[in-house]
Amino acid sequence: MHRRRRTALAATAAALAAAPLLTACGSEARPGAAAVVGGDRIEVSALQAQVRQVRDAQQSSPESAQLIRATGDLSREKLNGMIFDRVVDRVAAGQGVTASRKEIQDTRKSAAAQSGGEEQLAAMLLEQQGVAPEEIDTVVRRNVLMGKIAEKAGAGNDPAGQQKLTGLFTAASKDMGIDVNPRYGTWDDAKIQLGEYRAPWLRQVTARQPAQPEQA
Repeated sequence: MHRRRRTALAATAAALAAAPLLTACGSEARPGAAAVVGGDRIEVSALQAQVRQVRDAQQSSPESAQLIRATGDLSREKLNGMIFDRVVDRVAAGQGVTASRKEIQDTRKSAAAQSGGEEQLAAMLLEQQGVAPEEIDTVVRRNVLMGKIAEKAGAGNDPAGQQKLTGLFTAASKDMGIDVNPRYGTWDDAKIQLGEYRAPWLRQVTARQPAQPEQA
């Protein structure tokens, strides 16, 4: 991934994490759904399928016990990513940006090369972000879109650029009327995440860049 896009991605995450707390007040999601986003249901069965993929991959790792302990709240983690991806899609559509199959493949190849190969990339994503091998393209697509959104919006590291970027995501989130099943918490439109949940990619960027916060 190009340095400029990595910088834009860090700025995106930083902007989202720096937004003030605003408690969402949605009604209970419809029965059988983990969440309803923009009128579309995220079925509990779809969420559970993602959780199983990650657990299966973790069980195959020599460090399975450690990986499982580190992702104890995996259902919320995966739901957070599933909702966030839909918000990213809405913002991308509004900004007129897309991620082609070639861009996803090229970005994945670049990430794999930097990680030492596909196996190393998969192991890193599983360990750091709880991403199963089947989900890697989804995470890469998210990163491509977020980088393009930040670039299109002219969001740099300055507070004004970050505020503008946060505004795009917050507005999209509110417009989608995100309604989460209470068992998983509530969606925070300002932070673009489930309640106080902090996604792994936000934790990592925060650790690398003090006073700031990539999936999934």
